[in-house]
Amino acid sequence: MIRLFYIALTGKVPQMSLSPVKQEVLETMLLHDKPMKAVEIAKETKKEFPPVMMHLIGLTRMGYASSPEKGVYVITEKGKEALGIPEINKEKAEAILAYAPHDKAFNFYATVDKPLGLHAHNLRDFANKIQRADISSVEFHQSRGDFEAWFAGLGDKELVKKTALLKEKKVVGEELRRQLHEIVEQRYLELAKLAGQNVPAEHFHA
Repeated sequence: MIRLFYIALTGKVPQMSLSPVKQEVLETMLLHDKPMKAVEIAKETKKEFPPVMMHLIGLTRMGYASSPEKGVYVITEKGKEALGIPEINKEKAEAILAYAPHDKAFNFYATVDKPLGLHAHNLRDFANKIQRADISSVEFHQSRGDFEAWFAGLGDKELVKKTALLKEKKVVGEELRRQLHEIVEQRYLELAKLAGQNVPAEHFHA
């Protein structure tokens, strides 16, 4: 009765609560953001294969994951919403990609009060600059949550979530740089496509 009342009132089907393991499986698919084999997800989550496979089947039935081809799974927009990430439209994508003025750009620091003179004005710029920043700077900002805060300021909850997941997994060093670059690059391309922007072939090789 309560469920029917909620649907009538909001026009939405209420989200089902996720078990910790189902949430971890969804978060793993979110972080990689590409079709993954069940065995890869099991390895990433450090869980046994059979229960992970059962959770994937359950998540697919719930509409939180889909299987584009046999044996591989990917998170859906509904799955992202279950993790607190709203679907965005063209206008929102354009807003996230907009050029940030200098006072709102991301400024890389070696440590507190030691700026590197390296600034990122948008996601495309960030993906380029993070390749050039000292790794100690990348780890410094990641440990403080500075990347998450800047992405939140841009209005991109998906990047906030992915960056937080990297911190939870304690990814450090060049692997942290590689994964941050990859998730920001993928996100930029996804948003640029949604916003109808042309992406030059050399977009990350400035």
